[in-house]
Amino acid sequence: MADATSNLPAVNRQWLINGNPRGRALEVSDFKQQEVALTPLADGEIRVRVEYLSFDPSQKGQMENVSGYASGNELGDIMNASGIGEVVESRHARINVGDKVLGRLGWQEFAVMPAAAAQVVPNDTFLTARLGPLGGTGLTAYFGLFRIGRPEPGDTVVVSGAAGAVGSIVGQMAKIMGCRTVGIAGGAEKCAWLVEELGYDAAVDYKNERVKSQLRELCPDGIDVFFDNVGGSILNDALACIANHARVVVCGGIARYEQASLPPGPANYFNIVFRQATMQGFLLTAYEKEFAHAQQRIMRWIDGGQVVFKEDVQHGFENIPATLLRLFSGANFGKQLLKL
Repeated sequence: MADATSNLPAVNRQWLINGNPRGRALEVSDFKQQEVALTPLADGEIRVRVEYLSFDPSQKGQMENVSGYASGNELGDIMNASGIGEVVESRHARINVGDKVLGRLGWQEFAVMPAAAAQVVPNDTFLTARLGPLGGTGLTAYFGLFRIGRPEPGDTVVVSGAAGAVGSIVGQMAKIMGCRTVGIAGGAEKCAWLVEELGYDAAVDYKNERVKSQLRELCPDGIDVFFDNVGGSILNDALACIANHARVVVCGGIARYEQASLPPGPANYFNIVFRQATMQGFLLTAYEKEFAHAQQRIMRWIDGGQVVFKEDVQHGFENIPATLLRLFSGANFGKQLLKL
């Protein structure tokens, strides 16, 4: 155990929730800063200097107190987020000063937490990957594709939000399984990245192309697996193009995150009946016992060059709220992180 308060600043800067963005776009004013004094640790606690924060669309849902999908937060709470940091004080024998840990650190410069809530991680080349392909985003891709999508060699797999943190991993895993992959993304640069670097067989630029007609052309025998991160009109277009016994994986709904009311159901939903298809959502927590095995497989794929990933790293404590907003404007390119 160690106590090093003399080497730390007197205050901790934090970002608090200052608004509920349900039914509207997220704004920087939905957050406010505060400074609080650092207080002594209790037995069993550690203090972590936050180094990297992870950003995911579900954080907006947390602010809206949406039950089931993401745990809610209240006005005035520290904005919740996963992160990686360095232990600067420890009142627990298992964790030492200088250890790198992963946990729910929140939007702040220093996080105090029970040692049991922190995972000690190696300070290696995979450090930030543990917030991306080796963390929640990679695990979401893995279990959504393999447990719900059930890809088979020769299947055509289409992924919406394909240049995002989850979608970019899904397509590469599908290629490993011997599938033909088509990604849907916004802009020529992202679509080129999907094909030229990630190995997607084709890409559809939803900002400049008609999604349904492109899917019909690129998937003449229909879509066997549709991994959906977007919802809305893109989901509707994909449902019009599914093959017999298709599997539709409902992972995210970026298209509905900023709407005041729920969008109408997809007009082409009855094609699920005609094609004897399945459409299923999932929560990552259902597969927690299998995380370690999945992470080992993903790490082998990264080591072998079968899975590559891109990180979009912003910088500075003052830029934390604006970094979350990047996810909803499509400004991020790859896994969104911020380095404090």
